[in-house]
Amino acid sequence: MSKYDASIDNILDIEINNIISVKKSLNRDTMEQVIDLMLQVKPSGHKVITAGCGTSGTLAERVAHSLCVVEVPATFCAPGNSVHGGLGLIQKGDVVVLFSKGGNTPEIVNYIPCCKAKGATIIGVSQNDDSILATQSDIYFKIFCEHECDMWDMCASASCNTIAAVWDAVAFTVMRHNGYTKDDLRLTHPGGKVGELLKQEK
Repeated sequence: MSKYDASIDNILDIEINNIISVKKSLNRDTMEQVIDLMLQVKPSGHKVITAGCGTSGTLAERVAHSLCVVEVPATFCAPGNSVHGGLGLIQKGDVVVLFSKGGNTPEIVNYIPCCKAKGATIIGVSQNDDSILATQSDIYFKIFCEHECDMWDMCASASCNTIAAVWDAVAFTVMRHNGYTKDDLRLTHPGGKVGELLKQEK
């Protein structure tokens, strides 16, 4: 037994319960719409661009990587660079996924006019129905998290893991429906333990 067990168990319970709850609260029609859109990205010759600030930025990078793993071309566009020319990455037909729990983060709202002017599709990931991101996105992808892990229920933690889990469901559902094969995995994942295991199969 550890003197930290109560805290550890409480935090893990928060994480577990959020993911259980999100299964019930997700709008499955929106989820289907997002998956359909991801399935169209590569065949149409476009890409996915993700963005977020702080912990949401780290999450946005992870989502972009997961999409690349399943053959959906994606990249992270850092908010600090975006307003200094980085928005040139966004082109007509691209899908831009913006992450902001509160939905009004100024650095993230900055992407919206460029996306609209260029004809990129905006997916706004937030849980604030009245936010700028929710009301101005082409697709409002609400992912609700009841509690964070810190003592004041404020610091992005469980919410990011819940969002990551939902986007894993998006990415690996895409993998099951886009004709992805183990040869694709072998081609794009030659390194690390996965690459080692794949080489042993040949």
